[in-house]
Amino acid sequence: MKQLSRFILFAFILIASVFSAKAQTQPNTPPVLPDFSALIKTGKIQLDFISGFRDVKFIGVQRSLDSILNFSTIGLVSNPNDFRISYQDFKPLPGSNYYRLFIQFNNGRYLYSKIIMAVPDSTIDGSQKLQLADVKEAIAAAKEAGVNTGTNPTTKEKAVKEEKIVWHPSNYIYTTADGNVNIKLPDAPDKKYSVKFFEPDGSFLFEIRQVKEPFLILEKAIFLHAGWFNFEIYEDGKAFEKWNLYIPLSYRN
Repeated sequence: MKQLSRFILFAFILIASVFSAKAQTQPNTPPVLPDFSALIKTGKIQLDFISGFRDVKFIGVQRSLDSILNFSTIGLVSNPNDFRISYQDFKPLPGSNYYRLFIQFNNGRYLYSKIIMAVPDSTIDGSQKLQLADVKEAIAAAKEAGVNTGTNPTTKEKAVKEEKIVWHPSNYIYTTADGNVNIKLPDAPDKKYSVKFFEPDGSFLFEIRQVKEPFLILEKAIFLHAGWFNFEIYEDGKAFEKWNLYIPLSYRN
């Protein structure tokens, strides 16, 4: 009888330990989402990641300019239960764009992904500055196609077509071969730079109140159209450089 009692007790302990082990290997909290990528391409910023989750109600894409606060949902993933997921942001903000994912499950649980900053796509060669010859070629191509590259033909456009001006790209803000706009201020982390952009007629477009990174790419989609744009750089509130740049209608990778 004692042996039977011991056997039953041993069996009970064994079964309890098995259930305990399963409970430890199957936690209630869903696993952390793996890292994902956000690449600055031409005309968009593309997010890609692999998800092994099932029973997902929706996945929201959230964006911020400061990497910590002020995240807002900009869209939902179309197929949240797919294994490979991609989302394209066609209207990025001027400045550094930070992203995170909000995953809501059907059972009510949810989680956030890590926060990442959009970086240039290494497969796109955007290192070459747009020079005067490139600008003249782009304007000629747009004219041949019957496309107005701005609100109206400007004095600057007419001057380029007539080859009566000497224009050169800025060393600080310039367009590259991929059509995007680069801001290069190596000492930006140590100084307070701000940048304002304008239409050729002087209409204000947008402002980056503080450039925090030494190198920043502005996706061409932010500017809404091709053509000339003016910019002003300020250092500690004082004028640093006032110049212009040209965004072509077409571009090359």
